[in-house]
Amino acid sequence: MIPHLITSSGDPVLELEQRILEAQPSIERWFRLEWMEHTPPFYSSVDLRNAGFKLAPVDTNLFPGGFNNLSPEMMPLAVQAAMAAIEKICPEAKNLLVIPENHTRNTFYLENVATLMRTFRQAGLNVRLGSLDEAVTEPMHLKLPSGGELVVEPLIRNKLRLGLKDFDPCTILLNNDLSGGIPPILQGLHEQYLLPPLHAGWAVRRKSNHFHAYDDVAKKFAKLIGV
Repeated sequence: MIPHLITSSGDPVLELEQRILEAQPSIERWFRLEWMEHTPPFYSSVDLRNAGFKLAPVDTNLFPGGFNNLSPEMMPLAVQAAMAAIEKICPEAKNLLVIPENHTRNTFYLENVATLMRTFRQAGLNVRLGSLDEAVTEPMHLKLPSGGELVVEPLIRNKLRLGLKDFDPCTILLNNDLSGGIPPILQGLHEQYLLPPLHAGWAVRRKSNHFHAYDDVAKKFAKLIGV
């Protein structure tokens, strides 16, 4: 959806901005039809590069960070979006296992994970963290600059399911880009929802394919708004 920002710009609206605002109903319908034909990512973020005279997306992250940068005013919307996304995939979802990166010393990233967990808990889910790091053999307590802590636990594989001790999730959320490859413990999980799918990891994805797809979408969108 076209966002309505909390702080408004004091500058005159540019021609392109005006076209987008005027085409809002058409844009919303276009997105709705595209989502019917193509499954949208469960969550994502986009890196933008501002050259002063143009603004372009240079990367799409399917394992996004930075949730701790959301303002308090945006949190209710984040919770609502999380509820809607989960209901589409697993309406009866109760337990959610989040698998983060192994950056245990990156406190900014850990705050991001904490915010992500809080968002899903407010959406009505039991949320726990499991680590792909084989060195994690018992629960690890990580202190946060904000004063809280995260508990990261060792993963347990039981035939075709993955979970933690006394925790059997129906949905597994990856916040790990799998740049080092797909570990065997994640392969063959046919009884649980794994989000995003393994082929979204950087061990498989190519930026050249991403930009080829983006170029096609950008041309369709430009035609829609007449630019």
